[in-house]
Amino acid sequence: MAGDPGRIEPAGARPPAIELRGIDKRFGAVHANRNVSLIVPAGTIHGIIGENGAGKSTLMNIIYGYYHADAGTILVDGQPITIRSPQDSIRAGIGMVHQHFMLVEPFTVLENVLLGAEGGVTLEEGAAKARETLQALERDYALEVDLDARIENLPVGVQQRVEILKALFRGARTLILDEPTGVLTPQEADHLFRILRNLKEQGRTVVLITHKLREIMAVTDNVSVMRQGEMVAHRVTAQTSREELAELMVGRKVLLRVEKAPARPGAPVLEVEDLRVTDDLGVERVKGVSFTVRAGEIVGIAGVAGNGQSQLLEALAGIRRPRAGRVTVKGVPVIDPAQARRHGLAHVPEDRLRMGLVRGFVAYENAILGYHVDKDYVDERGFLRFGNIVDTCKRWMAGYDVRPQAPQLQATSFSGGNQQKLVLAREMEHDPDLLLVGQPTRGVDIGAIEFIHRRLIAMRDAGKAVLLVSVELDEILSLSDRILVMFDGHFTGELSAAEADERKIGLLMAGVTAEAA
Repeated sequence: MAGDPGRIEPAGARPPAIELRGIDKRFGAVHANRNVSLIVPAGTIHGIIGENGAGKSTLMNIIYGYYHADAGTILVDGQPITIRSPQDSIRAGIGMVHQHFMLVEPFTVLENVLLGAEGGVTLEEGAAKARETLQALERDYALEVDLDARIENLPVGVQQRVEILKALFRGARTLILDEPTGVLTPQEADHLFRILRNLKEQGRTVVLITHKLREIMAVTDNVSVMRQGEMVAHRVTAQTSREELAELMVGRKVLLRVEKAPARPGAPVLEVEDLRVTDDLGVERVKGVSFTVRAGEIVGIAGVAGNGQSQLLEALAGIRRPRAGRVTVKGVPVIDPAQARRHGLAHVPEDRLRMGLVRGFVAYENAILGYHVDKDYVDERGFLRFGNIVDTCKRWMAGYDVRPQAPQLQATSFSGGNQQKLVLAREMEHDPDLLLVGQPTRGVDIGAIEFIHRRLIAMRDAGKAVLLVSVELDEILSLSDRILVMFDGHFTGELSAAEADERKIGLLMAGVTAEAA
């Protein structure tokens, strides 16, 4: 660092790959980017972190041409440039790999790369030239991919390489990656990092948007921190720490790993025997799993999204009828959600907006969903006790730090993290014996993550049984007393908290059983 402590200087004689000066962007009353300035030195890996809603994605979408800044200047390779569309960005040598891949699944790798950049007088001529160019890129950047394989048959990690190849094929000198490891196993993430380092060694520049501090520390040269639309700090990665970055993101000290005493498991609460569950298309997604969750413990289910966890949770909650098998809570078979709730089961679904809340309802109405027939909320004539309901919602909002504390506000007016805390309050405050919780911190700010983790540990310590489903390995490792790993509808292994680590879990997530490993 030199000069202004909030400024990263360009490396060597090369101008910055990207420089932003005073970028400002509003969406109505929302001030998404506030006078943001940034220097990304050429030939480096530059991380950008911030809480949900900090303005990171807006800023990257301005660079890539999806949005146009209200004010400010963008420089690419030292030259001012106007970017009004992704085509402008691509012509300037900027490529972007989105969190959700932009690939046509029935097409081959080669066909996907060619889309929009066919070249040649005929398609065959363009394909032949593209194949030659792609083979050279594969060799130069260790991006091994079968060019004739169909996307639908490729693992997620390989599909991501295709997206990187697409960007390089179009001449990207700077590559922006948005939350690139969200759907990868730890081994796939490590392979991606090797690719990014290779790109850097070959003179390319990488901008990495992520909320995972471990990844920032592992792979970046510099990191910039955003908070509430502003760029609040720039750091050389080797001169900072996860703790400092977390504090910069939130504006206060944050515990990154929740402290907990050893579990004291009691009697079985949830018992699952040979459960088989199909999805809406009739495809079997859960293939004969059996397990138990006891009082006073947290059992975590790890796995890459799409391996049957969602259908498993729905079956356990009584939302989806199993094809075979048995689910009991305290010895009573689960039939439907209302019956399960009466016997002490609570459920925080993976998708809070689709299954946890009613968008058109206000907060206090959402606060009693599923519990609206309880005597606390309904009088003997069947009329709702609105005073009790609003007072209860106010109390929960204060206890769970839901902002703003406005029970009359519509659910969609709250941020994702505050929506999640409202759902958690509803389910946890009814004192269940068993809590099923899916992706409890998805899209949630780092400060709220700390709060949610503390609440889950407190439930466990109060003698409740908790089943946690999460794609975040840090979360699984931090909270779980036992860990089950799911792959293709099966459990590939079980690990105690003491023996679990990312490597072991990652192998199991990839389908390598404990015996084979």
